[in-house]
Amino acid sequence: AIQLVESGGGSVQTGGSLRLSCVASGDVSRNSPMAWFRQAPGQEREGVAAIDSDGLRSYRNSVQGRFTISKDNTGNTLYLQMDNLKPEDTAMYYCTARGGDSRHSGNVPPPSFYHYWGQGTQVTVSS
Repeated sequence: AIQLVESGGGSVQTGGSLRLSCVASGDVSRNSPMAWFRQAPGQEREGVAAIDSDGLRSYRNSVQGRFTISKDNTGNTLYLQMDNLKPEDTAMYYCTARGGDSRHSGNVPPPSFYHYWGQGTQVTVSS
């Protein structure tokens, strides 16, 4: 199993920046596919950014060019650098991981692709 703990959320104004971190422990490897999802009240969970076993990065269209997903060299920490934040980015952000190696296409995989989830960190962007 993989345990995930997110941090870095907070409240910022439009145009501000935040960096989310997710520390993974357990059966995680450098090649573990990982991603960030978000969920706003009353809405479905949506994929924000993902990185697969080959390091391929995928983003949802609305964050392309503003958000950057990355991992540290050990593969144990996942980051999401969020710049030029907008009120519509307000949501609970979740880190997720898939056991084993896997690769995906240019889109962020659906939630069912992943096996493990963190508890989430809240991001609030005010106008």
